[in-house]
Amino acid sequence: MAERDYYEVLGVDRNASEADVKKAFRRLAMRYHPDRNPDQGEEAANRFKEAKRAYEVLSDEQKRAAYDQFGHAGVEAGAGSGAGADPFNTIFGDIFGEVFGGRRGGGRQSRRGANLRYRLDLEFTQAIFGADMRITIPRTVACSTCSGSGARPGTGLSTCGRCGGTGQTQVRQGIFSIRQTCGACGGEGRVVSDPCGDCSGNGAVRKSEEISLKVPPGVDTGDRSRVRGKGNAGKRGGPAGDLLVEMNVRPHALFERDGANLHCRFPLSFTTAALGGEVEVPTLTGNVKLKIPAGTQSGRTFRLRNRGVKPARGGRKGDLFCHIEVETPVDLNGAQKRLLKQFARELESQGDRQQPRRARWLEWARGKGSERRAS
Repeated sequence: MAERDYYEVLGVDRNASEADVKKAFRRLAMRYHPDRNPDQGEEAANRFKEAKRAYEVLSDEQKRAAYDQFGHAGVEAGAGSGAGADPFNTIFGDIFGEVFGGRRGGGRQSRRGANLRYRLDLEFTQAIFGADMRITIPRTVACSTCSGSGARPGTGLSTCGRCGGTGQTQVRQGIFSIRQTCGACGGEGRVVSDPCGDCSGNGAVRKSEEISLKVPPGVDTGDRSRVRGKGNAGKRGGPAGDLLVEMNVRPHALFERDGANLHCRFPLSFTTAALGGEVEVPTLTGNVKLKIPAGTQSGRTFRLRNRGVKPARGGRKGDLFCHIEVETPVDLNGAQKRLLKQFARELESQGDRQQPRRARWLEWARGKGSERRAS
């Protein structure tokens, strides 16, 4: 059985944050973990293993990036290595440790910055052939005045008055004594008493940065690219987040894309459709000649092999499907009208032999009409 999409397994969308992924796995683990649900049998155990594997990939930045780009094949090499900690124990250890007294906080811990998302609008041909782009991103960077500390230069950090530097406060509820993260210092134990004037104590300032981005050939709407370290600045010296660029391809005047294949509608003249001939069909790499057999009807499709798209994730180059639309002449002059009327009379004299589709349609319509009158 094919392995399910990891985002589907956890029930989150592809733009889900790390917190959303963790929350989704925690919910599934509570429901299916064998130690908590010994009576649910093998099916529950398999569901837990599936959720655990999905969480191991999507909670790891490098594995998630590989999975987003290459699917299951991108993370198969690391599957089952056993190098990481059990995510169930990690998540529930965090929860129960905080609620029942496990120590958290108490120190200026560095934290990774948040990821940023950017929608990149591409022309159709840029997506097909690739492009070198320059985009401007508003992001936060470490404040150069205070070096990211948030404190005015020459001053330091003060011990948090609410928790006494432990990073936690204690609350009594009946017979229980519950420790929780200090709301005044965020669990860090120290606070900025004299904030930096340039960043107002945040340790980071907002700026716009121009970033070079290489768009690979064959991308499509919804494809994503990750630019590492170009997200928001981390806290307390932590690494910056990443920039997630989602592609949005503008429509083309002639072509429509369907995966690796392209489709176009070709207006064919009435006379060429009737008599046949050779026409030039546009492709992404220039015009090509196409032979039109006599008697070609609207709706007929011609397939031009290897004139489609080479997908960014690999695979065979697609084809171009040319859909014929026979165009009826308009704005006829008097001479042209007389010729067409003469032509129509000659067609009528030949009976239905030269218009078999019309003949079949009339036969069906008359037959159905007779049935309705009889009933």
